[in-house]
Amino acid sequence: MTTQEVADKLVGFCREGKYDEAYGLYAKDALSVEMPGMPNEITTGRENIINQYREWAAGIEEMHGGTVGDPVVAGNHFVVPMSMDATFKETGRMQMDELCMYQVENGEIKKASYHYEVPSMG
Repeated sequence: MTTQEVADKLVGFCREGKYDEAYGLYAKDALSVEMPGMPNEITTGRENIINQYREWAAGIEEMHGGTVGDPVVAGNHFVVPMSMDATFKETGRMQMDELCMYQVENGEIKKASYHYEVPSMG
């Protein structure tokens, strides 16, 4: 798959809430990078990334809304703006905007990095 095809598939899966399919686009040895100081700042391996997502999702009490924008592709990278409005079990309601940057190699996502304002915890 080309970078554009990977980007379009990822966006489609995310918009439909098909996160298992979205993570299926990741390479087995993919790298996920959160903002400095956040839990699980660096995670290596598709299975570990999926487990990290499931732990995060289990902490959501209620989703109020969110968006997945259109991908912008440049070479073997693409960026997708996303937003979320959710109430978390431990920390309450949070609204968040982020840019999700992906690097594609051999038709798979090799690296994902997430760029957002780090919320205050407390």
